[in-house]
Amino acid sequence: MFVKVYQYHIQKDKVDEYLGVQEKALEIYSRYLDFHTIYLNSKEDVTKWIEISRYKDEDEYQKSMKLINEHEEIQELFKAFQSLLVTNKSEISEEDFVEKKEKYTF
Repeated sequence: MFVKVYQYHIQKDKVDEYLGVQEKALEIYSRYLDFHTIYLNSKEDVTKWIEISRYKDEDEYQKSMKLINEHEEIQELFKAFQSLLVTNKSEISEEDFVEKKEKYTF
């Protein structure tokens, strides 16, 4: 599996807007990709978020992203997302990973 990990800071009074933007973006993504995304909110810094998305493979991800990024709505949603970032912490970090093993115990 191919995994994308993003880290960013959302204004604490904008969380509902943030989740709404993410939901709309996921609707578009799901037209092109099979994926699973989880959003983590730091307990120590309420503005800090980590987003982890898993995809079947990197090739499928890259091909689909070209199509997704052509959507005007995605561009608008990204601008809306950027407006929710904490002003002095507006950097979005992005990393790529390969999942090697998954194990669940419940």
